[in-house]
Amino acid sequence: MEYSIKPKILGERRIIHYPQKRIIGLYVKDMNTMYFQDLVRGCYGRKIAYTNVDTITADNVVKVIGSTVGVFNWNKPVIKYLWHYYKGDQPILYRHKLTNEDITNKIVENHAYEIVQFKVGQTYGEPIQFISRKDDENINKAVDILNDFMADANKQEKDIKAGEWQSATGTSFKAVQPKNGDVPFRIVAPTPMNTYVVYNESTEEPMLVVQELKDEDGNWYKMAFSDTMSFRIVDSKVVEAKLHTYGEIPIVEFPNNHERISDIELVIGMLDAINNMQSNRMDSIQQFVEYWVKFVNCEVDTETFEKMKMNHALTVKSINKDNKSDVEIMTQELNQTQCQVAKDDLWDNTLSILAIPTKQSNTGGDTQGAVQLRNGWDFSKTRAKLKDPIVKTCEKRLAIVTLNILRLAGKDLKLSVRDFDVQINHSPQDNMYTKAQTLTVLLQSGIHPLIAIKTVGLWGDAEKTFLLSKPYLDNIYKTIDDVAEQETKAQEIVNQLNNQQNKAVIE
Repeated sequence: MEYSIKPKILGERRIIHYPQKRIIGLYVKDMNTMYFQDLVRGCYGRKIAYTNVDTITADNVVKVIGSTVGVFNWNKPVIKYLWHYYKGDQPILYRHKLTNEDITNKIVENHAYEIVQFKVGQTYGEPIQFISRKDDENINKAVDILNDFMADANKQEKDIKAGEWQSATGTSFKAVQPKNGDVPFRIVAPTPMNTYVVYNESTEEPMLVVQELKDEDGNWYKMAFSDTMSFRIVDSKVVEAKLHTYGEIPIVEFPNNHERISDIELVIGMLDAINNMQSNRMDSIQQFVEYWVKFVNCEVDTETFEKMKMNHALTVKSINKDNKSDVEIMTQELNQTQCQVAKDDLWDNTLSILAIPTKQSNTGGDTQGAVQLRNGWDFSKTRAKLKDPIVKTCEKRLAIVTLNILRLAGKDLKLSVRDFDVQINHSPQDNMYTKAQTLTVLLQSGIHPLIAIKTVGLWGDAEKTFLLSKPYLDNIYKTIDDVAEQETKAQEIVNQLNNQQNKAVIE
């Protein structure tokens, strides 16, 4: 059953009427009744909390939280708004018309959902992998084991969940927690509506993560984590402070960008306009169907009018012999073509701002590369890669915690974060034929196979691919086992060429 929600604002309170049901006490701020621009008042992006404290201790943690919680309180309703907007709770649902109130369509074209899902798919559609940085069999095996642990902990699922928060609200969080079992840790994606980070004002390094939580009795408390300590705070008092051995703050922020601007808020005004246009179009169609009838110089009683509607015809007599009687249909209709053109223009601009490719089809004569270039796929991938350094930094912080938990559980992998990189796979199968051709050309030109494999980007773990392929490559190409040695020799050749050029200039 569909319910018509008609809120009545009473001060700060709202009464919502349902058939046979009334809910009292929901606050206006809990509903996306206003436009986003009116909520943020020009402050786009999420505010960042800073402190000038060098070390967080039990003596100063309450003061640090007290001086930064205002930032969290500002961000929280904005994050809530954007999250609800992403799920379809948008201002068009609460619009009121001054005329023809009975014809008020409220159509949500939830492009916000489409945008977020596309952005999440770009970064997290393929599992994020840890890849070895070194030509070392032991390190390669340890990195493979780490990836296996992450897969068993359902990391990609949590990556996607956090990615939705990241894209929709501008920020997200992931945490690693110890647990019993073959996989001694779990990965969770806490909501940014109860979590925030305090950064050092000078170094911009995370100093403290704070969570607002409820205990089993429904009482509020705060949990705070530094890189060495955890604190439980009740009524602005530290009731528990203890050391932890995670080696890093166990909750890591994954911002969407440095300004914490969500993908939705970049274009939210145009999304609202699209909703308004579509709703007005449906109003126009309904008004055309539910037309008015104008009677000129004639009288028609209700019974006669009902017969007219049933028979789609009516004979009327003039009440004034000097003036002819007339019956006319009155309609009001939008120009649907112009409305569609304007709507398409808004959506095209939205896609352009967000670097989302269009859905134009191949005409049959275009190459794959031409289609990708025309539809904006290359630009989209370039934009997506701008987020990669942020994600990689955050993933390494999370990996530090994971490795320490594994070590404490007796499953030490003897890995350092300097032993591996983070590989984000943006559609690794695209243009495979072209990349394979490029690989062949590089190998035939005498480029070291490892360097060639890294260059074409066909495989997520280039080091592992090279090691597995080396016996076959050695049958065709002579390779130098030590890549560092090859790089040294290459640099020597470059230096020799530079010296020769300098000598020629002097002479």
